[in-house]
Amino acid sequence: MRLLLDTHAFLWWSEDNPRLPPPARQAIRDENNEVLVSAASAWEIATKHRLGKLPSADPIASDIPGAIAAQGFQELPITVAEAARAGALPGPHRDPFDRMLIAQALSRDLLLISTDAAFDQYHVRRLW
Repeated sequence: MRLLLDTHAFLWWSEDNPRLPPPARQAIRDENNEVLVSAASAWEIATKHRLGKLPSADPIASDIPGAIAAQGFQELPITVAEAARAGALPGPHRDPFDRMLIAQALSRDLLLISTDAAFDQYHVRRLW
């Protein structure tokens, strides 16, 4: 299975945060699954860290590609088609990072690991 980690799921996994629930941990730990971290999450981490909203993410924010690789995860680039799809998504959800994750999950048929129930209105497959 191919998993896409929401930004908080990636951070919580990396920090061994207990807020990441057992089903998500099991899916991420399963060696049969490919775990992906979107370029949108890298952008979100760097932006929020710069603004002081993620002070605990300093070790990750200082080397996001290295943090992804250290976990054995794969980077997920953003395509122009996904960017267009994210921008065209209907509905009130305004978070650009989330909209990109939605577009990528839908375009690539990925299972999104996230606590955010707002994704459900877009019929994204989600595990939490």
